Amino acid sequence: MRARDLGVVIGEHPTGPDNAITDVAGVRVGHTTLDADGPPAVHTGVTVVVPHDDIWTEPVFAGSHRLNGSGELTGLEWIRESGELTSAIGLTNTHSVGVVRDELVAAQVRARGEGLYWSLPVVGETYDGLLNDINGFHVRPEHVRSALDDATGAPPAEGNVGGGTGMICHGFKGGIGTASRITDTAGGRYTVGVLVQANHGRRERLRINGVPVGELIGPSEVPLPDLPARYEPGSGSIIVIVATDAPLLPHQCTRLAQRSALAVSRLGGTGEQYSGDLMLAFATGNRGIPPYAWDEDPATSRPEVPLRMVAPQLMTRLFDLTIEATEEAIVNAMIAATTMTGRNGFTAHALDHDLLRQALSAPRPQEIS
Repeated sequence: MRARDLGVVIGEHPTGPDNAITDVAGVRVGHTTLDADGPPAVHTGVTVVVPHDDIWTEPVFAGSHRLNGSGELTGLEWIRESGELTSAIGLTNTHSVGVVRDELVAAQVRARGEGLYWSLPVVGETYDGLLNDINGFHVRPEHVRSALDDATGAPPAEGNVGGGTGMICHGFKGGIGTASRITDTAGGRYTVGVLVQANHGRRERLRINGVPVGELIGPSEVPLPDLPARYEPGSGSIIVIVATDAPLLPHQCTRLAQRSALAVSRLGGTGEQYSGDLMLAFATGNRGIPPYAWDEDPATSRPEVPLRMVAPQLMTRLFDLTIEATEEAIVNAMIAATTMTGRNGFTAHALDHDLLRQALSAPRPQEIS
């Protein structure tokens, strides 16, 4: 079940064929889901986003943004410095970043073989320790390999899957969500796709299409998670991955990453004190960027790379596509998720579909007057 299955349409621009990040040609997504009631309760996993099949040997341009930094997205220093993404992207829980990163290094070694090069893969995390035995370190290298091996261009599963298995969003069960938008220009069609791992936000602030859904679906209708003492509501994090086939340069990718944060805000997220809200955008429209290696002869390797760039006057439209797709991806994550009980009986309840329909169709004060 997704937002549009419930009649929830966000924005005005058309979606791609599958309304998913995989509508961007060449992008693949894979999940490994670890889901066991236990004890211990294991509700976690790995999600990978592969920008294109040759990412290990052919970087793409990328840019990032930090809304709030109580979180981790490895490899960002090199992206900020060079403007290049050199690996697949991994998403997992906070305490499994290291093992996922190490296995992505191993994947690059398998792809490139021996040689004088280095690997700085990108791995993002959100905290699932309320539902998952996070200190049990259940994510292992073979789970990352499985997600990579299973990555396809088919529409990704959403909700309680992969890295999003044990996540909570705006006081409802959260997880993985995705969406896309397309636009036609004189230079051809551009697609923007988004995938989120949503584990952020407070119930009372949730807005969908401007409707105060979080206020209308209160704790009496759908119970709030019974947070531990001193656990600040809204703690958690969101990772947003934006992909596009538009020919963007690194600074333009950074601008898309920034705009995805506006979608988090439009739904009620404020970048709370203990929320790691990190965004990464990459563009596949420029190809042929050479990989990093110290064993190539600079005298014989290509000294220049021909590039294209989207005209500045088209950026506003790409901003709009990014914001709409990010909003819908977050909503899709909540709608697809199902109620979960984890460690110590902690329960995160799903967003009730009927109550959501009622909230969105209820007369608003200005309509009543």
